[in-house]
Amino acid sequence: MWNIIFYEKEDGTIPVQEFLDTLPAKHHAKAFRDIDILEKYGTMLTGPYVKHIQGKLWELRIRLASDVSRIFYFVPFGSDIVLLHGFVKKTQKTPSREIETANNYLEDYNRRNKL
Repeated sequence: MWNIIFYEKEDGTIPVQEFLDTLPAKHHAKAFRDIDILEKYGTMLTGPYVKHIQGKLWELRIRLASDVSRIFYFVPFGSDIVLLHGFVKKTQKTPSREIETANNYLEDYNRRNKL
């Protein structure tokens, strides 16, 4: 079993939790089911559930009917998986600003945890 960690900003806010709280109930439940699958299979999980984005950054791909969302994550070491940033996907291509936000959170996590 893998250890799911929700990234926390220096001000105490948790971006993925805030994102999940904005989702409609059924999509929220589906997102947590997919997080549970990620927790169970970790780096052994493949498409259509996950996709490598760049560097250490991966995305958990959540789909419920026509609703599509993504949660960026990375694996810093061992059996930890850090959920960084989530968003509702409205275009075919992942917006670069969403990737940039996730990368900023990843760098902040590494800096504060001296990784």
